[in-house]
Amino acid sequence: MRILFADSVDGSLVAPLRLAGHSVIIDADLTADDLAARVAGVDVLVVRSTKVTAAAIAAASRLSLIVRAGAGTDNIDKDAASERGIYVCNVPGQNAVAVAELTMGLLLAVDRRLADGVADLRSGMWNKKIYSDADGVYGKTMAIIGLGDIGLAVAERAKAFGLTVVAERKPGRSAAVQQRIRAIGIQLVDTEAELLSGADIVSIHVPKSPNTTGMVNTAFLAQLPDRAIVLNTSRGDIVDADALIDAMSTRGLRAGLDVYPDEPSGGSAIFESALASHPNVVGSHHIGASTDQAQQAVATGTVAVIERYLAGDVINCVNLHNEPLGSCVLTIRHLDEVGVLAKIFAELRFRGLNIQQMQNQVFSGGSAAVATINVEGSVDIGLQEALAEIPEVLAVRASDC
Repeated sequence: MRILFADSVDGSLVAPLRLAGHSVIIDADLTADDLAARVAGVDVLVVRSTKVTAAAIAAASRLSLIVRAGAGTDNIDKDAASERGIYVCNVPGQNAVAVAELTMGLLLAVDRRLADGVADLRSGMWNKKIYSDADGVYGKTMAIIGLGDIGLAVAERAKAFGLTVVAERKPGRSAAVQQRIRAIGIQLVDTEAELLSGADIVSIHVPKSPNTTGMVNTAFLAQLPDRAIVLNTSRGDIVDADALIDAMSTRGLRAGLDVYPDEPSGGSAIFESALASHPNVVGSHHIGASTDQAQQAVATGTVAVIERYLAGDVINCVNLHNEPLGSCVLTIRHLDEVGVLAKIFAELRFRGLNIQQMQNQVFSGGSAAVATINVEGSVDIGLQEALAEIPEVLAVRASDC
């Protein structure tokens, strides 16, 4: 396989891929515009911040897997990848600690005005009286929006600082997440209004999506007390910049930001931003995940995703349907012999039934197997009888039809 890393990575971490005989190319200087000309003949593409556009995907003749070396995948055109049957996978959770550490650093920097203080010291100015004026964070209430790996890591650190941590109760959280919420001591409330009205600090940790873009808007900010602190280390587009600027200018809200809606895409550039330069903002340069510890963990996790894929096991895939598809489920027990599934598929094709999901598992001993096939279309008794008449088929059952 030919594997292209469009980002920097420690060569020692990809050594197992090379030892296995795969061609590994590392080109950290590739941009979104360069990618289309470089992906021909590439089987696996790894990116961190480089955008993977529909044009780049269309130019890839052999591409079958795109790995985002991190959690979010909003820099990848997942619709275009899905249309080409290309897996898009990520490496969630590996940079959670690094982002959580920066989040707490921004909180303290906002409260203690560290950036302004350092600037004055470097210019030769001593202002102990001014910089002694700080609230302190102990006993304050932090509302966390998004209890994924990063949000939970922030909650753990916030509790250690003596903060009360609250979040909104959401359906569908896994048992493991619910247990961790209880272990940390996060208080759950039922509405956004309850969450925000008593929050001295709100920390944002949600992925970018149509539902989250611009969610921190005028109405959202109006529910916060005056002089509340807004922390955003997720994605810049989550925050309505104009609304936050207005709230900082008129109500004294403060912000610790690592991301901005109009931030440059490259590593260095001139950046003129009314939000980033606002006196109530302490900002960093989208570096939440940029620690050596986090980058090594992400690189190790990325290689693990590729190795599992090469072994026939796709993990952390974000563009496959997880919920059942189809109008009917056929469960067919059959002898484990060559050509049995081909005969079953021929019957389904003859009746115009499209297979949307399937799994075939072999019983211990290797003599028999069971195929579970989700099909779209009408399954009548005639089809079931035709399948049962295949000599190698042991039994047929239709359900959810």
